[in-house]
Amino acid sequence: MNQNTINLLQKFFKRSTIFKYGFMFNSAYRRSTGKVYYVSDDLQTVKVRISLSYKNKNYKGTLYGGAMSSATDPIYMIQLITILGSDYVVWDKAASIRFKRPGNKTLYANFTITNEFLKRVEEDIKKQHEKEYTMKVDLMDSHEWSMQK
Repeated sequence: MNQNTINLLQKFFKRSTIFKYGFMFNSAYRRSTGKVYYVSDDLQTVKVRISLSYKNKNYKGTLYGGAMSSATDPIYMIQLITILGSDYVVWDKAASIRFKRPGNKTLYANFTITNEFLKRVEEDIKKQHEKEYTMKVDLMDSHEWSMQK
């Protein structure tokens, strides 16, 4: 969704609603089989669900690793772009994944950006003009057993 569309939609909807449904209507994200099901009003908390289905099962009948990766990959970047605004350039430069056990049921991911982190970003950019950060998210099942790091 481009900035002009977002500006228009903000006249009628909260930013969190635009964020949530922006993912739902994005065809590339929809194919990941992830679903953004909660966005806080300040955009600092986003929750994603990846349901096991015929669309994302691998040969062994568990969640395909690519589905887990593609459903989680863009969230932090778009959160930061939306929160920080156009004064900052945010890129997702790299990702890694470590599987701890097979994803054989619906998985959940919580993306949280704290006020302390946002303050640190602002201070770092004022001093260094460019900085890389490593963000971490765990995929958990309903029992909160971690499936990936």
